[in-house]
Amino acid sequence: MDIPKLPLGKALEWLENWLTTYCGPLFDFIATIIGGMVSAIEGALTFLPALVLIVLIAALSYWIGKWRMALFAIIGLLLIDNLGLWGPSMQSLALVLTASILAVVIGVPIGILCAQRNAVRNTVTPILDFMQTMPAFVYLLPAVSFFSLGVVPGVIASIIFAIPPTIRLTNLGIRQVSEELVEAADAFGSTPTQKLVKLQLPIALPTIMAGVNQTIMLSLSMVVISSMIGAQGVGAYVYRAVSQAKTGDGFEAGIAIVIIAILLDRLTQNALKPKQR
Repeated sequence: MDIPKLPLGKALEWLENWLTTYCGPLFDFIATIIGGMVSAIEGALTFLPALVLIVLIAALSYWIGKWRMALFAIIGLLLIDNLGLWGPSMQSLALVLTASILAVVIGVPIGILCAQRNAVRNTVTPILDFMQTMPAFVYLLPAVSFFSLGVVPGVIASIIFAIPPTIRLTNLGIRQVSEELVEAADAFGSTPTQKLVKLQLPIALPTIMAGVNQTIMLSLSMVVISSMIGAQGVGAYVYRAVSQAKTGDGFEAGIAIVIIAILLDRLTQNALKPKQR
């Protein structure tokens, strides 16, 4: 006797149609906010000439890291400009930064709640496991249904895919704060807010930044996938090269993504370390 198939797919499609019908204005508002953020960041990145921005990024790299990082920034960004991929790279960077900023803004408070409430942690952890194991391509389907094609669904899919590390490591960092220090803060009459802001968050900051670093890297990994639903940028060049079997064009676009990934990774990793020369 065959067991009837559970109508999971139909139930999800019903929920999707219900949300599209009754929550349309909310999705329009979210799309406006996210679209505005992407446009603002992209405008800021493209306002200055490429060479001026390269010098500024190199100076930031030298200040955060050391001269080797600054040299890599100069050579890598000049190569991107030479390949004619500066504009698309800035579009992709705007998408990544928007998704990362929103993921951190949403993820850090959730991580704090998880650290303060075991019930919240026990509820959120299985959801995060589900989000991290679900194939990234699946997130594109509801994102397109709710937000149509373009950069906004790409940002939404990137946030969903990239937010778990920020939540997990924020929770972990706060829970790793020494109980003796917490008890000392309580003994001195600190309020929960003072204890969080002046003790727990500063001590947990390196761990939280590790989560932010992973979130940025995961957001960057969605650049090519987001191009499948209309997001512009260097990911679209990779997708076009794959569909047209143009190995050289795909390699050049891939190099641009690698350079951006290395820069973002090193900058976030070294942001809290002592300056070295």
